[in-house]
Amino acid sequence: MEYGLQLYSVRDLTKENFEDAVRKVAALGYKFVETAGFFDRTAEQFNALMEETGLRLSGTHTGLKGLLEDYEGTLAFHKAIGNKNYIIPGHPLSNQAEIDSFVNHVNELQPKLAAEGITLAFHNHHREFIPNEDGSVAMELILYRTNLNLEVDTYWAFVGMKNPIAFLERAKDRLIFVHMKDGSPDGHGTPLGMGDAPVAEVYRWVRDHGIPMVVESETCTPDGITEAKICIEYLKSQE
Repeated sequence: MEYGLQLYSVRDLTKENFEDAVRKVAALGYKFVETAGFFDRTAEQFNALMEETGLRLSGTHTGLKGLLEDYEGTLAFHKAIGNKNYIIPGHPLSNQAEIDSFVNHVNELQPKLAAEGITLAFHNHHREFIPNEDGSVAMELILYRTNLNLEVDTYWAFVGMKNPIAFLERAKDRLIFVHMKDGSPDGHGTPLGMGDAPVAEVYRWVRDHGIPMVVESETCTPDGITEAKICIEYLKSQE
């Protein structure tokens, strides 16, 4: 089995020394990474780091703003680093008007990016499963009104609707990655195997369906690399 890491997990290191953080991630045995910013590195610098470490870029967490404000520049950078998966990590979706705006934008952008060989996807938090004050439910409308691919964060699905496997089943034809994460029902994250989310059951479902797994561990307690190590050791114990 191969596993990836969302580099937000080691943000305590990336903000200080991006290259050193990525090298340490590779040393733990992760095979691919998902970025959460590039810390002013050029495409050439980033590509050199991937080549040095032997890591693959599975995708990026990049906001919709970049595509809306500088489509050509954003596209050029992502093509230069060979990114095939542009994953929107979150977006204001707290009412019907915000959802309508998001739907219109992604429905316009998705085919344009697809023509360039890039998949546009969305990463959920818990709030997209919960009705807004006006009754709108963001995830329902994303499913029904867009063709967006999904990177399901299984922990936030657990917090938002209690049964992440039910949602994985429902969304399985759209899945490109799954975020493996653990924590308590009230939204406090933990390393894998140390919380209340059904991570063992999620692991088996994801493995059996052949979906690439990306670890995201959020608390940096005592530090991000230690959490990342605990997480990959947990995943290996499930093989």
